[in-house]
Amino acid sequence: MSESFDAVDIIRTKRDRQELSSEQIAWTLDAYTRGVIAEEQMSALAMAILLNGMGRREISDWTNAMIESGERMDFSSLSRPTADKHSTGGVGDKITLPLAPLVAACGVAVPQLSGRGLGHTGGTLDKLEAIPGWRADLSNEEILRQLEDVGAVICAAGTGLAPADKRLYALRDVTGTVEAIPLIASSIMSKKIAEGTGALVLDVKAGSGAFMKDVEQAGELARTMVALGTDAGVRTVALLTDMSTPLGLTAGNGLEVRESVEVLAGGGPADVVELTVALAREMLSAAGHDDVDPAEALADGRAMDVWRAMISAQDGDPDAALPVAKEAEQVTAEVDGVLTRLDAMQVGVAAWRLGAGRARREDPVQAAAGIELHAKPGDTVRAGQPLMTLHTDTPERFARATEALAGGWEITDGSAYAPTPLIIDRIS
Repeated sequence: MSESFDAVDIIRTKRDRQELSSEQIAWTLDAYTRGVIAEEQMSALAMAILLNGMGRREISDWTNAMIESGERMDFSSLSRPTADKHSTGGVGDKITLPLAPLVAACGVAVPQLSGRGLGHTGGTLDKLEAIPGWRADLSNEEILRQLEDVGAVICAAGTGLAPADKRLYALRDVTGTVEAIPLIASSIMSKKIAEGTGALVLDVKAGSGAFMKDVEQAGELARTMVALGTDAGVRTVALLTDMSTPLGLTAGNGLEVRESVEVLAGGGPADVVELTVALAREMLSAAGHDDVDPAEALADGRAMDVWRAMISAQDGDPDAALPVAKEAEQVTAEVDGVLTRLDAMQVGVAAWRLGAGRARREDPVQAAAGIELHAKPGDTVRAGQPLMTLHTDTPERFARATEALAGGWEITDGSAYAPTPLIIDRIS
């Protein structure tokens, strides 16, 4: 068949800072999915987009073309409204685990199609696979049935959603174009819109442990994604949240599941509870359920009931003991004072080196590896007191993990310490 456009012309258009037409964009993603556009041509186009950006209409067209490359899910048959949450990822970010059952306990169904971790950020599916028997892969029929019966599902996204994104995602990773805001925004939003949720709340993180280090850049990404969701008819809101220090007191798969269960039991670290409840309120409001207080559903055990049902429905045992690492090593404070800085990125890299994360998609992860924190910024510590415990099944990993932590915290007299708010901004 003859092609309606030429890849080289499209690359030149973006290279020369001109806008691509809706037809050019639709053809580009279709031709790339069909293999007509070569990887090196798509690499050149991705770099041109990184350097020269895209307008709102272009990003919207690009996102729609990614959605059109695959199937759409339809939740209109459910007896309750749907809301979903997407986080741009960070260290100790286990919020999806308590959040999905909490929102479901308040009457809104949560179809949480999640991914695996890569590099220093943990993946939701890797965390849940620390639970004996739990399975990530569900058919569309199983997803619908579980949403109707239980109200929440956390599972792997099927291969049918935005297949163009899968190819482009892998390409961006190896061509230095991961940071292109139009490509990040369209990658996230094409999957979320194709997933068919009625409302979407975005947790866009800024700080050392986030993908976007800079608050202004994170804000631009959040505004771009909110605009994309709005253009597609999905009620979308974003919270800009701090990721300069790890969330909660754990980083690592099984450790984070344990902490999530503590939150569902009415305990857990204050920052995890604060963000879980804030995001739950946004999801419930976006789905038209402003009248329910999620804090009550945490306190009275309703969210825990949904968690147990959700884990059981995916063949997991909610009562099974979580894996414990074979080896542990402590890192202690050198002096007395106030812990004023604890770098999220360094903690994340150390947890990854202990075996909690993967360098390549096919790498296995250790369910029990990771880091447990005994102090957070603002806490007073004494010399010799444990700051953190490192966990791994392979003790030869301790040395490189400890190296990653070097200079990752500061202990001062605390006079100049000012806590950073967890929620920086709200964008709607």
